[in-house]
Amino acid sequence: MTQSASQPDISAAEWQTRVELAACYRLAAQYRMTDLIYTHITARVPDAAGHFLINPYGFRWEEITASSLVKIDVEGKKVCNSPHGVNPAGFTIHSAIHRASHAAAWVMHTHSRAGVAVSCMEEGLLPLNQISLQFYDRVSYHDFEGIATNLEERERIVASLGDNPALILRNHGLLTTGGTAAQMFNNMFYLERSCEIQVAALSTGQPLRRVPDALARHVAQQYAGSMGEEDDMALEWAAHLRLLDNVHPGYKD
Repeated sequence: MTQSASQPDISAAEWQTRVELAACYRLAAQYRMTDLIYTHITARVPDAAGHFLINPYGFRWEEITASSLVKIDVEGKKVCNSPHGVNPAGFTIHSAIHRASHAAAWVMHTHSRAGVAVSCMEEGLLPLNQISLQFYDRVSYHDFEGIATNLEERERIVASLGDNPALILRNHGLLTTGGTAAQMFNNMFYLERSCEIQVAALSTGQPLRRVPDALARHVAQQYAGSMGEEDDMALEWAAHLRLLDNVHPGYKD
């Protein structure tokens, strides 16, 4: 199904965002980062100030398509004709970040097993391996305040995140942001992988060898200053999409 055939009132820019957001949902399902119908990935509509795209409430993430996504305003209210409902309470965390940072055009929040496990650990994400070191001094923490329905918590979430691309919501889950779908998903993919490795290492019961702070900081700087980083990310995103085109091609509908 093409954009022109299915949604003639939607701009080409919005349709591209819809396709990429649907891809993110399908990829998260493929990599087992879902929580049935809960949690969200959201994207700012590029040519409509104050409008965002979110998953239709009640859909499994592997069911989501470009056309089924729902357009909402910053309060989580629908601004388009859609037969699907939304979960306004679920948009509390996302709206906080979208409102506060224009750079955070994409926001992803998960309740994965490994992510929630690390969020329950007092020390959070540990500097144990090369993958996790890309988040050294680049991941923030936000204390648990209950189910995120209190709009007053939004300012505290924003303050906790600061300028970092990743946030661990203590006793809750993971969150990443990005200026593009590729950036946001890349951040979550490797944050999730870091959590999985940490849980696996802890499960051995063996003493852990942490990377010293000075070396961890150096590696983080290497990640931040890598030559061709954007090119590498583009190659990764293209690889994700090729996988998706093979196993879940219907995301573009």
